[in-house]
Amino acid sequence: MRINVVVLPGDGIGPEVTAQALRVLRLAAGAFSHDLACREMDIGAAAIRTHGVALPESTLQACLAADAVLLGAVGDPSCDDLPHVQRPETALLTLRRRLDAFANLRPARTDAALIDATPYRPEMVAGADVLIVRELLGGLYYGEPRGLSAHEGHNTMRYTRDEVARVARVAFAQARQRRGRLTSVDKANVLETSRLWRQTVDDVAASYPDVQLQHMYVDACAMRLAMEPTYFDVILTENLFGDILSDQAAAFAGSIGMLPSAAIGGRVGLYEPVHGSAPDIAGTGRANPCGAIRSAAMLLRHSGGMPREADLIDDAVRAVLEAGIRPPGLGSRGGRAASTSEFGHAVSHALEELIDHQHAYHAV
Repeated sequence: MRINVVVLPGDGIGPEVTAQALRVLRLAAGAFSHDLACREMDIGAAAIRTHGVALPESTLQACLAADAVLLGAVGDPSCDDLPHVQRPETALLTLRRRLDAFANLRPARTDAALIDATPYRPEMVAGADVLIVRELLGGLYYGEPRGLSAHEGHNTMRYTRDEVARVARVAFAQARQRRGRLTSVDKANVLETSRLWRQTVDDVAASYPDVQLQHMYVDACAMRLAMEPTYFDVILTENLFGDILSDQAAAFAGSIGMLPSAAIGGRVGLYEPVHGSAPDIAGTGRANPCGAIRSAAMLLRHSGGMPREADLIDDAVRAVLEAGIRPPGLGSRGGRAASTSEFGHAVSHALEELIDHQHAYHAV
């Protein structure tokens, strides 16, 4: 099988974590004779410095022609004074829309080896495993008109029934493959968009009678996610709420650096860690590559049709954690601290062992 991947390292720690993800991605694909073609392009502040714009047309066209896109991070303080439409973050919003990647899958779980790295008592998070399905192309982030003056700023939130229905179908399908429970999160007691959201999700639910659906207000969900994360299976919500809740879920994962994401449903899948560019630690070896490595696993699963290879990457990360090797930022919590590259090397080594074991098993 051949898969064409455009790699967008981006800004800050993006190139560092992407390098470790690529190492693992190439190893997993090559071990099973898949043809992985990677093409590196510029985006964000890195593109502004080279091309004068955050999303060059050459980058966009390469992404549209690819099978998948692997992104590091965008954002740089040097661009903070630029107009909104010229900032690195706007390039990412534009890319998501052009790829039509409307369903953002953000898994968060408590790895048993990191249970002491969370702010929770172990019994509160043991077994926590949540998938947040965030609508990615609507709501406040894309609402028009928007405006800012010296005395007023305004944004608009807008959703159509079709936009809600298509992401709801993705969430129900994911719940069907997991534990069969879906929590749809809105603010239907206040917002008209949320009332439309709730009505539409109810309509879609009729096609998934095997999935248990409940509705929950976003404030109640945030409280329960903080107090009882094991309660949830799949959370479906709109763009802004999903952005906030998925960052909140980092608490029971140990760190935001642990979290991967996949933006799927459209022409090309986009895969990126949840964390930002963290320019203050760029180049120091203190960036956690787990989110990027796990995003590479999601790329193989959702765009490459390679669930076996994706499982092996996830298993390799888990094996490294269980061996007491900790990614940057978590080294003082019951394990040996590793740098960005050291952790990536450890995952690669664990993956090689798992691949060898699987080849030997099938050779018997």
